Amino acid sequence: MGKKVINTEKAPAALGPYSQAIEVNGMLFVSGQIPFVPETMTCISDDVQEQTKQALENVKAVLEEAGYSLKDVVKVGVFIKNMDDFAKINEVYNEYLGDVKPARACVEVARLPKDVKVEIEVIAVKG
Repeated sequence: MGKKVINTEKAPAALGPYSQAIEVNGMLFVSGQIPFVPETMTCISDDVQEQTKQALENVKAVLEEAGYSLKDVVKVGVFIKNMDDFAKINEVYNEYLGDVKPARACVEVARLPKDVKVEIEVIAVKG
């Protein structure tokens, strides 16, 4: 069981001792992506919908670097700072994954890295 580390400059660099993604046995495990702009490593804005879009763009960049797409996503984990933002986050999420409808968990957490409002991780399977 060989594993391959995936890294792209089109998504933010890891903020700690982890990889952007790991591929093993035709599956891709994408680490949680926060709404940082890769070129500046700063948060896109304070707006939760803009943050959700940027986090999903970062997820998409990691997927594409490994030869996957959003259509390959089978599981999503969404971590949000405030459950009151659930509907706003879902509006943006639906634009990216509405047709795919992967399994998903969405949980409110006490705090996210760099005090962002949303973090998104995915698992994708080829084919």
